[in-house]
Amino acid sequence: MARNKSEWPAKVLALIQGGNLPAAIAQIKVAPSVSDVTRLQTLLAKLPPTPALAQLNKVVEEEHALLSAPRLHRSP
Repeated sequence: MARNKSEWPAKVLALIQGGNLPAAIAQIKVAPSVSDVTRLQTLLAKLPPTPALAQLNKVVEEEHALLSAPRLHRSP
């Protein structure tokens, strides 16, 4: 059975379009996966450029880099 794509990017985009950028940034910081962040980046690319959107793109890029990086091993 095929797995449905996450609704997370669309929900974060709704926060952004509603003007609630602090909530959107908080959601981006706890993004579920790299693929969700990538899909959010493609959705953000379709929006008209604004200074707030440029700052938001930086946050998304940072989170993408953090999720893509290899994890350090921690002992229990």
